[in-house]
Amino acid sequence: MIVDVILVVAGALLIGVYMSWRAGRLDRLHGRVEMARAALDATLLRRSSVALELASSGMLDPATSLLLAEAAHRARGRSGSLDDDGRPRDLAESDLTRALRAVFSQPDFRASLEEKDSGADELLAETEGAAHQVFLARKFYNDAVGATREARRRPLARLLRLAGKAPCPEFFEMDDSLVAA
Repeated sequence: MIVDVILVVAGALLIGVYMSWRAGRLDRLHGRVEMARAALDATLLRRSSVALELASSGMLDPATSLLLAEAAHRARGRSGSLDDDGRPRDLAESDLTRALRAVFSQPDFRASLEEKDSGADELLAETEGAAHQVFLARKFYNDAVGATREARRRPLARLLRLAGKAPCPEFFEMDDSLVAA
């Protein structure tokens, strides 16, 4: 009789500890997603700033500068997940990528810039670096979202609602390659 009570109490205690651990893990995963999203936002902002700097540098022809500046402005002018026009943010960021790709894919682009301005290499390297950082930040964010969504899909997490009222994180998909695919 006493042994049965001890076993039931020990079993309930183990189940409680396990559920607490799973809930804590979900909470940590959600925190990781929030930190990754903040890092992604910062890198997207840096990329659009560098693109605006490139557009206003005078190194590009006026039409290309206008195209790049408009795309960078739209990417910066979003609130939350939507831009100023109510379009999803990932579309505005993809438009900026396509504008940057159009700039970098012009024939003899680098050679013509080096003739105009000796400091062009530094600005181009900064632009390419910012684009690469966006790629890495988006990958890290999407990996965190994937791990969180997987943990939320577990039967015990769904059954006991261990995620609480936290919204399920969404992937951030955009075109982020400066090289044409």
